Amino acid sequence: MNASQLQELTDWLIGGAVSGGTSPRLMADICERLVQAGLPLWRCGIFVRTLHPDVYGRNFVWRPGAEVEVGTVDYKITESPDFRASPLIIVFQQGKEVRARTDDPASDRFPIIADLRADGVTDYLALPLPFTDGVVNGSSWTTKQPGGFTDEQVAALRAMARPLARVCEIVNLRRQASSLLDTYVGNRAGERIMGGQIRRGHTESMNAGIWLSDLRGFTALSDRLPAETVVEILNQYFDCQVASIRAHGGEVLKYMGDGLLAVFPIDEYVGDSEQVCAHMLEAANESRASVAGMQFPVGDTVERFRFGVALHVGRILYGNIGGGNRLDFTCIGPAVNLAARLEKIASKLRRIVVASEGFAGICRGGWSDLGEFPIAGFSKAERVYGLVDETPAA
Repeated sequence: MNASQLQELTDWLIGGAVSGGTSPRLMADICERLVQAGLPLWRCGIFVRTLHPDVYGRNFVWRPGAEVEVGTVDYKITESPDFRASPLIIVFQQGKEVRARTDDPASDRFPIIADLRADGVTDYLALPLPFTDGVVNGSSWTTKQPGGFTDEQVAALRAMARPLARVCEIVNLRRQASSLLDTYVGNRAGERIMGGQIRRGHTESMNAGIWLSDLRGFTALSDRLPAETVVEILNQYFDCQVASIRAHGGEVLKYMGDGLLAVFPIDEYVGDSEQVCAHMLEAANESRASVAGMQFPVGDTVERFRFGVALHVGRILYGNIGGGNRLDFTCIGPAVNLAARLEKIASKLRRIVVASEGFAGICRGGWSDLGEFPIAGFSKAERVYGLVDETPAA
């Protein structure tokens, strides 16, 4: 790899490494350009830590003629024997490069070298990819070239590492921003925020199914149990709902203590309100079963739980609402207020699932008329429906 080829590749990286727009495509472009420039690469990897509640890091592995493999690892990886014996842990913790020739007995201190030797690899080089925030991520480069990498080839990889780190950092920051928005405000809201919908008052109107639920007896529970235990219970309780909500096309917008607000967008042009409401009911039934099966040991007893959920459908205003420079991406409107009132009625009737007349009218079958109820703040009473197969709690 001569100086002009190295400069061309470095300029391409510094210029933004414009590729197919995805991380795997970028990884493939980088490795293929290096091979075209004369580097005899076989298996290459980039390993980047990320800011995510469940994911410790992501890895991208390239081989000639194959699709880039993308993987994630959770936080347990840091305790695994394989990770602790990996050359990469030296890169991550000390910011140092690691060279391991497969014909050097000293390299056998890393278990991965035996596997690479069996594949015909002659040389392994792990290089740090330092980000501007001080976090050191890593890359690995292997070859089957007889005798391993030449000094010039190692120098070329070293020279490329820092511009590569800048590109990886930019890509990682974008992904982290998207991941954090998805984690804290939901996917649909996150996409809008990333798309520039960030000004206060920037809202849109849409039809949606509205889900409002809360945990029964939460105040008493909080009073008699330690705060740390209550947090564990809440997390487990929300898990009973969120997986079903997301699986059926809903998006969790907000947690309010033990309360959960979710929306199921309705495509007005397709006219899929019946299908959306059916998915909501499926999610409600799955959540009902999950919460009913939830058990939490506290001392010598086992806590059991009940919750209530109100299902409604209507038009909502969805977007940025708040004061000053502290905004919340949420939904408001009479339909949301009505759903909140219905949830209180569910509690009063000791029902788990209740629905508005509008929702029950779209998602027909399986409902019993529970009567009309005055709704605080509304001029008209609302007819409320419950599931036929549900017996009110004693």
